[in-house]
Amino acid sequence: MEKLLDRNDLELLLAVRAHPSLAATAAATGVVPSVITKKLAAVEARLGFRLFQRTTRRIVVTAEGEALCNRAAELLQAFSQLEADLHERRSEPSGVIRLAATFGFGRLWLGPALAEFQARHPLLQVQLQLTEQLPDLAVEGYDGAVWLWSVQGRRASEWVGRRLARNQRVLVAAPSYLRLRGTPQAPEELAQHDCLTVRESEQRFDIWALRRERHKAEVRVRVQGPLSSNSGELVRDWCLAGRGIMLRSLWDIAPQLATGQLVQVLPGYAMLDADIHWLAPHRAQTPKRVRLLIDFLVERFKGEPWKLTAAAAKASAARGSRPAR
Repeated sequence: MEKLLDRNDLELLLAVRAHPSLAATAAATGVVPSVITKKLAAVEARLGFRLFQRTTRRIVVTAEGEALCNRAAELLQAFSQLEADLHERRSEPSGVIRLAATFGFGRLWLGPALAEFQARHPLLQVQLQLTEQLPDLAVEGYDGAVWLWSVQGRRASEWVGRRLARNQRVLVAAPSYLRLRGTPQAPEELAQHDCLTVRESEQRFDIWALRRERHKAEVRVRVQGPLSSNSGELVRDWCLAGRGIMLRSLWDIAPQLATGQLVQVLPGYAMLDADIHWLAPHRAQTPKRVRLLIDFLVERFKGEPWKLTAAAAKASAARGSRPAR
């Protein structure tokens, strides 16, 4: 079968359409006008219809030429994207990845993970912005965010999300507080205890919505206490000092639970709203460097490594308590 068109032909047609005359096309492409005229005539002869109407001063695309040029633009764009994808697959990923994350999880878990990821891909630069307010990722130029809650409202339709790991917020207290005030046996009893709360701008801090595992029914308890802060780390310090009961993400307190510095209160209940998510703006093509990072984070966090940390701390504490032989 005779080949009617190739890539050079398509590029020629788009160049001719983009200029007012064949002379202007020749000047833009760096060849003499006679070459452009000869090549265009050859393409039209092979196809059997005229693509452009020519006069001495200007050139006008025909209906057939316009349709062919539109299709040619689509094909050339797709071919260029294919070449870029193949080049990216063959080459070591490079460039900059800009991320946002909350302070606590970003410092304790995401930061070390990103350092390992960058060591595997030394041509990459990773820029992590720790913040308590989720930025407008597209407007501020972020590739994505690692966040502790899924996005609701308008942003849910504008961004893509993927859960990296399950997590939950659990009730904990220091043994010294429980010896002094007793251990609540039901969620409703929390109202009679000193509860340490984190004041977060987007959430009601004095209502704890607790749920039993595998139960859909939710128990909402209004809590109060003499101490509250916008710093989760400070609230954790107060809890360790025996000042009250707090609700805290398991990833943040697993080592203290394992060593006995903190004790879980009402262990059958938790707030199941603190899973770790990857969030990103919608984009037609996700760069390879970002795809590699997402896959890495999924693998790193899918086993909930904070549980392993807790287990290791517990084992270490047990070894330390054994009498020397």
